Amino acid sequence: MNKTYRIAIAGASGYAGAELVRLAAAHPYFTITAVTSEKSTGQAVSSVFPSLKGIVDHQFEALSPEALTERADAVFLALPHTKSQDPVAACIKAGKLVVDLSADYRLKDVGIYETWYHTPHSHPQLLKDAVYGLPELHRTAIAASTLVASPGCYPTAAILQLAPLFAKRLAQPETIVIDAKSGVSGAGRSPALAYHFPEAHESLEPYKIGQHRHTPEIEQELSELMGAVGHVTVTFTPHLVPMNRGILSTAYCKLTKDMSLSDLRDLYREFYKGERFVRLYEDTAPNPRYIKGTNYCDIAVYVDARTGRVVTVAAVDNLVKGAAGQAIQAMNLMLGIPEDTGLTAPGSYP
Repeated sequence: MNKTYRIAIAGASGYAGAELVRLAAAHPYFTITAVTSEKSTGQAVSSVFPSLKGIVDHQFEALSPEALTERADAVFLALPHTKSQDPVAACIKAGKLVVDLSADYRLKDVGIYETWYHTPHSHPQLLKDAVYGLPELHRTAIAASTLVASPGCYPTAAILQLAPLFAKRLAQPETIVIDAKSGVSGAGRSPALAYHFPEAHESLEPYKIGQHRHTPEIEQELSELMGAVGHVTVTFTPHLVPMNRGILSTAYCKLTKDMSLSDLRDLYREFYKGERFVRLYEDTAPNPRYIKGTNYCDIAVYVDARTGRVVTVAAVDNLVKGAAGQAIQAMNLMLGIPEDTGLTAPGSYP
């Protein structure tokens, strides 16, 4: 394949945006034509991210959807939540392929979006066209779409670790408890006291208990897997841990019938058969350090026979499979090129 595609990246000075630039620069079929940043307009990408010196020679520019669409075949938007609504609509109107990394097009119900994000949605008609960008569940729809809403980092891990149980209607939906830990980069690059080194180092802190905005994504996707059986409500508690990147998610539930550990592992192996970026662990527990810088989601399933609960554990890099890598995985599908293109590098270790 000799064709290359012109790629624009909006919001490229944040952590997810910078990861998009890094991965897109090494992609054999992508040519970066524009990168935007409101905070760093006029600065060279390499002056903001010295790791990209000699690799990316662009300067950040102010966001103008019209200017981007003139120079790009496809657009990634890594803007803050609530800030992607209009730029996405403008890019779609211009006939471009769009992957949006914000939450603005992830939720199908506009009322749920407005409840959790405390802002009106200016383009609710596009919500029905947007495809939730989890390739392992929506591959065919993503490939046929012009607008993909890339999942949040916590939901990526939580949905993938529970999907086989919900797809087979084996989980009791009222028993789902998700306990997840994320590195500090998950909070974004804007300075805040909680992410200051003396505050976050040697610390472990739960936050937004019972009110984290990723909750409705998890409930939406697990409910869809169950079909007409009913709506899923989960208890989700995120924690901030003192590492740069990575998520470890542990989910607990009860089943609708007794299953042995062997049968559960067979179920997961069959469900994820052929999935390039899902790795199932048995003798080793998933750990964020094993997937640092990669597009993998590592999953393990266990049975707590004493309590009758199933325990699943998932690890992802919140900036790759939880953000930029998954966005590129979706765009590969949209462009009709091999899904794993540009995403096959193994993780760094230690």
